Amino acid sequence: MPPTPQQPPLDALMTFLAVARLGRYTAAAEVLGVNHSTVSRRIAALEEAMGGRVLVRSAGGWEVTMLGRRAVEVAERIEASMGELVAGDDGNLVRGVVRIAAPEAFTSVFLVPAMARLRERHPDLSIELLAATRRVRQNRSGVDLEIVVGRPQVLRAYATPVCTYELRLYATPQYLARTSTPTSLADLAAHPLVYYVEASLQVDELDRAVQSLPASPPSIRSTSVFAHVEATAAGAGIGVLPDFLGEHDPRLVQVLPGAYSHPLAYWAVARDEGARNVAIAETLAAIARHTRVAQADQRTGSALQMRSR
Repeated sequence: MPPTPQQPPLDALMTFLAVARLGRYTAAAEVLGVNHSTVSRRIAALEEAMGGRVLVRSAGGWEVTMLGRRAVEVAERIEASMGELVAGDDGNLVRGVVRIAAPEAFTSVFLVPAMARLRERHPDLSIELLAATRRVRQNRSGVDLEIVVGRPQVLRAYATPVCTYELRLYATPQYLARTSTPTSLADLAAHPLVYYVEASLQVDELDRAVQSLPASPPSIRSTSVFAHVEATAAGAGIGVLPDFLGEHDPRLVQVLPGAYSHPLAYWAVARDEGARNVAIAETLAAIARHTRVAQADQRTGSALQMRSR
């Protein structure tokens, strides 16, 4: 006979929530102020009480099982109730913690300023940002929102477009003077391309972005888009960069305008119930509002730059 589920200990449930969010026992232990053995013991107690596995190991850390998702939902409701217990009656209804995973360029350029403005209106709201360029996770228990590149294929989730952008080619004038300015895509075969490490690239849309380009000679590759910018600015080659970074870097000029651009879009993904959560809904609205204004300002700035040349 299968084991009969028992009442799970509260400390085990909240410890599990920390592991589900952070993905590692050691990280959860540090946040909770306990040791690794205590975390492991509490997770074992929760699994015994629930009669099954709540976590499974993966390459990126611990992932939540189907049974674990039920535990996450209960633990989050308990956490929210405890927050209401200690919160003052100040009329500020948006409070709690919103955890967002997003690519680092989007995080720095759009997300950080948007969240700073949001917290000016709602100082009881805590925002945790995890920089990650990866495909959307089918299990989103560790975060409330994910910003991903390309339209996601997800189940039991709410997805909405945030903004569009383009990958373009950039280099420094000094690099182009030292080598030669390409006049066609075929000419790129003679230039190192600065881009992502192919073996580490998890996003299909970013992989497809360079499939129309000729094979690159040996070059500098990185998992960091800001490393791409700095390597390009240092004259390491021609960088494949987001337009919202490349167009506004005074060290760079666009290469082969009109001959190459790869359109992309950022999407926001939340669990189905997430969009009905006041804090998450406000966060989504703040992101959409800020990116819309920021991109309008960038387009205006780009037009003024073109007229001044």
